[in-house]
Amino acid sequence: MGMAINYDKLMARKFLDAEQTYTKRDTILYALGLGFGADPVDENQLQYVYEKSLKALPTMAVVLGSPGSWMREDPEVGINYLKVVHGEQSLAVHKPLPAEATVVGHNRIDRIIDKGEGKGAVVYVERKLYDKANGDHLATTMGSIFARADGGFGGPVTQAPALHQMPEGAPDVVCDIATMPRQALIYRLSGDYNPLHSDPAVAKAAGFPVPILHGLCTYGIVGHAVIKSFCGYDASRLTGLQVRFSSPIYPGETIRVEMWKSAGVVSLRAKVLERDLVVLSNGRADIQQ
Repeated sequence: MGMAINYDKLMARKFLDAEQTYTKRDTILYALGLGFGADPVDENQLQYVYEKSLKALPTMAVVLGSPGSWMREDPEVGINYLKVVHGEQSLAVHKPLPAEATVVGHNRIDRIIDKGEGKGAVVYVERKLYDKANGDHLATTMGSIFARADGGFGGPVTQAPALHQMPEGAPDVVCDIATMPRQALIYRLSGDYNPLHSDPAVAKAAGFPVPILHGLCTYGIVGHAVIKSFCGYDASRLTGLQVRFSSPIYPGETIRVEMWKSAGVVSLRAKVLERDLVVLSNGRADIQQ
């Protein structure tokens, strides 16, 4: 194990602006990676995977303008990246993503929580995504990285942001979306080439029987369930999505999204049907009426 997290240095870390040009092909590939087009004659899904009247999915914002694998490439950060997992992810949509554009991501570390020796640390990274052509602020995302091996570095023991509280009782809507055995191999082409999702030997070394699905792929699939169930497949009505990841999914499993609706907000959680296991919890989607 390398050095410990240096709190002041990490908080002060500056990221270069992350400029990224994406084309209609990238937009289609992202949607295919989430499983859109599973029924190739479903017009509702076709608008996200066919260039004729192509629309970008709002959740694609979470894969754009990323600072790259900075934890892996910079040993001075002091994070054991092999032990890192995705904790939470949120997205606020300010303007619909164009089907193709050049975007700029402004990334910064928002906070670092020291959970204590042997309990890990949580690093929150905020990203503001802008359209380079006109300066439009398209989206703001916040992702938390749970560094399992890096607690007890002497950082402030602050409270994590409150999780969305789930309602009681049975869900209003249940939506099942099947993943494909090869799903991670397609989804990774949207930019996350971590071999944990593609290389059986790497997955086994990390303690998984086979490569796991990307957390942000599950995130996009949950977005699909909301767009299907509450937006009539008009993705522009999904203006926010925050979730907490609790367990990995294996490609080929079925994701059951349980949703509760109240006044423009959908509370949700996702289970793997085959193992009756909650994989994503404390979810909140914001819907434009």
